[in-house]
Amino acid sequence: MSQKDKAIAFGALHRKGNPVVIYNIWDAGTAKAVADAGAKALGTGSWSVAASQGYADGENLPIEALLATVKSITASVELPLSVDFEGGYAEDPAALADNVAKVVDAGAVGINFEDQVVGGSGIYAVTVQAERIRAIRRMADDRGLPFFINARTDLFLKESDRAAHAGLLDQAIERARAYAGAGGSGFFAPGLADDDLIARLCEASPVPVNIMMMQGVSAPKRLGELGVGRVSYGPGPYRAMMAKLKEDAAAVFAAAG
Repeated sequence: MSQKDKAIAFGALHRKGNPVVIYNIWDAGTAKAVADAGAKALGTGSWSVAASQGYADGENLPIEALLATVKSITASVELPLSVDFEGGYAEDPAALADNVAKVVDAGAVGINFEDQVVGGSGIYAVTVQAERIRAIRRMADDRGLPFFINARTDLFLKESDRAAHAGLLDQAIERARAYAGAGGSGFFAPGLADDDLIARLCEASPVPVNIMMMQGVSAPKRLGELGVGRVSYGPGPYRAMMAKLKEDAAAVFAAAG
């Protein structure tokens, strides 16, 4: 398939009530393994990609290293690929669009794009983040590519007390609507775990909602019943694989005396 065909196919996988499952990867090897396991699409996790190369999350991985990883994945696997691009490695909308264009050139058909101020504190104002999304959409439209912008809010991740999440729902809905209006294709709400709040967000959002699997989050099938359009696993697969590697290595060293 052409890149445009992949982008169309990727967007079509996002259906409210019948979510696409993204088991997040971090390099070409894991991309092949997940593809062989039956994935319909692929998505990187920024934490995993950075950690696998010795960096901390938060745009500490050089953008050149990230782009090289993306190219190696798209060269190895034919499935559509979405890249966790954090805050886009830029604040200015024009510079941001230029950076996302490099991700497009590397073969990806979508990104996760978050509204927290990477390297700073808090999250961008709704109007500011909407303009940043709008710049990405203009770039993609100029290329004739139905690029999938998974607009992420960090409202819930930044509030560790889940009992307070109900009070953030109206803000999240406001952002979902604003980001969709600016050209967002999906709305990503990591950290949100309550079934009722997820259902209310899905009902109010004009675009498919992405929920990340973590402790306390219902199984993907149940999330589909709540109206979710995408389920992802974030750094979970990387952490699980590294724990297993450490366990196996320790057993080998113990047996060797």
